[in-house]
Amino acid sequence: SPAVKAIFFALCWSLDRLYEGRPIQKFWVLETVARLPYFSYTTVLHLYESLGWWRTPQIRDIHNAEENNELHHLLIMESLGGDCAWFDRFAAQHAAIVYYWLVVLLFVADPALAYNFSLLVEEHAYVTYAEFVEENKEILSQVPPPPIALEYYLTGDLYYFDKFQTGRRGDEPTRRPPCESLLDVFENVRDDELEHIHTMRACQDWWSKRGPSPLPEPERSALGKREDWLKWSERVNAIE
Repeated sequence: SPAVKAIFFALCWSLDRLYEGRPIQKFWVLETVARLPYFSYTTVLHLYESLGWWRTPQIRDIHNAEENNELHHLLIMESLGGDCAWFDRFAAQHAAIVYYWLVVLLFVADPALAYNFSLLVEEHAYVTYAEFVEENKEILSQVPPPPIALEYYLTGDLYYFDKFQTGRRGDEPTRRPPCESLLDVFENVRDDELEHIHTMRACQDWWSKRGPSPLPEPERSALGKREDWLKWSERVNAIE
């Protein structure tokens, strides 16, 4: 959508100008804002379920896992001092509120548009992290990882870490990235953003009826199949 792309390009232009030469602060702002679409999606999905219109706990669970991943990116950037300046906190938090309601309205109007917006943001984040890694490999490899990164990538809630990576096929090995230096941390964050791209594209295509469900095959019938219920009801009705 031209409107979505216009808002996205305005956001990117503003970030690039405001945070030129301040990459950690820029990353902190990006991660503050990047969490909000997942809150927006689950807000609307909760509303639809409360009204009895549509029940999608599996989709909500994926978005919860995505938000949990972005939260840990945010905590990593905070541990590196990304939120020290009052202006950065003010700008990020107020932008996040606007972004939250924008995505809520987009999702109500057309979920595919809302997912497309997130897809563009995640692509921008992936490119930004990839460029930072390439330009700073030597110094990053000498710095130990912050404790929050060790906790998340090595001993944290690995169920939720796996949950948001819907682009990985069932025959692919589980992703367990190393975390021995700050270089590993930023490479992991970069690769997480790539996984978000795959998931957002799958959600967008599914809502647009251009692709299959983003849910892994076993989860598509996790709430039970109607055919199985009909068979069960026949057995119950046959009892005299």
